[in-house]
Amino acid sequence: MKTTLDLDDALLRSAQAFAAQNGSTVTRLIEEGLRIRLRAQARAATTPRRAPVIKVYRGKGGLLPGIDPTSNRSMLDAADGY
Repeated sequence: MKTTLDLDDALLRSAQAFAAQNGSTVTRLIEEGLRIRLRAQARAATTPRRAPVIKVYRGKGGLLPGIDPTSNRSMLDAADGY
């Protein structure tokens, strides 16, 4: 199928030079690039995503006495001391 593309001039010149060096054509380069991109997209769509691992601190300690964890002002005031 024939189609018209608007390509950046510098990109087209680079593609033409690359194609000539490799005994190919710009059309083949575009087709190859599209195939690679579409194959990667299809793979990404079918790859199940794993839930992120959430690290939980199980150490001892906690807030210093006098800090209210429900108060932003209390937390900010406590942070100013460090």
